[in-house]
Amino acid sequence: MALTGLLLALACIALAQWWHGGELSVLLDGPALLIVLGGSLGAVWLQTPWFQFRAAIRALGALFTQRVWPFQEQCTRLLRWSHEARQGGFLALEGRLHSDQLDGFTRQGLQWLVDGTEPQMMEQLLDNELARIEEQKELEARVFEAMGGYSPTIGIIGAVLGLIQAMSHLDDPARLGSGIAVAFVATLYGVGLANLLLLPLANRLRAIYRLELRYRELTAIGLLAIARGEGSLSVSRQLGQFQGGRQ
Repeated sequence: MALTGLLLALACIALAQWWHGGELSVLLDGPALLIVLGGSLGAVWLQTPWFQFRAAIRALGALFTQRVWPFQEQCTRLLRWSHEARQGGFLALEGRLHSDQLDGFTRQGLQWLVDGTEPQMMEQLLDNELARIEEQKELEARVFEAMGGYSPTIGIIGAVLGLIQAMSHLDDPARLGSGIAVAFVATLYGVGLANLLLLPLANRLRAIYRLELRYRELTAIGLLAIARGEGSLSVSRQLGQFQGGRQ
C-alpha cells in the first residue's frame, strides 16, 4: 500500500504528458536522474553522520513491513502483571522476562520493575528512554526530509548543465530544442523526487513512529502504575485512554 500513492502520481503525470500529445520518452533521461538522485544523496550523506544515515536507510523497511503494535494484548498483559505483583511481589514477574512476545522497551522496563527500582527513578528512566527513541526516530525521518530539500536545487543544477550543453549547438536548431527540453527534465526530476517521494516518505515514517511511541507510552504508564503498587482497577483506567490505538 505504501507505493500506491507514488504509482498513482507517476501514472497521472505520464497520462497528462500523453494527453497533450507529448512523448513519454522525453521524460526519461538517465544523466538528469543521476545528477538529481546522486547529488541529493551525496549532499545528505555529507551532512549526516554515518550511523544516522544507515539507520534511515534501514528504516525504509518499516514502509513495507509495518509492524502491528498489539495495544489490547499489551493492556491485558500489564493488567495481569499488576495482579501478580500485588499477590507475590515484583519478583513474581521475573519469569515473564523470558517471554518472546516482549519488545525491548517492555523487557527493559520489566527488568527495572523486578530489580525493585524506586517509582521516581523508574519514571525518570522510562522518560529518558522514550525521549531517546523519539529523537532517534525523528532523526531518521529528517534524513529523507533533507534530501527532499536538496533535490529541487540539484535539479536546477542539472537544468543549467543541460542548457550549457544545448547552447553549444546554437548552429543546429533541432538539437538546440531537444537539448533545452532535456535540460528541464532535470528540474522535473528534482521537484518530483522531493514532493512525490522524499517529503511524503519522511512524513509517513513519522506517522509510523507516532504509533510506535504511543504503544511505548502505554507500556510506560502501565509499568509505572505497577511500580507504585496501584490496583488493577486504577491500572485499567490509566490504560483505557490507549484503547483506540491500532491493534
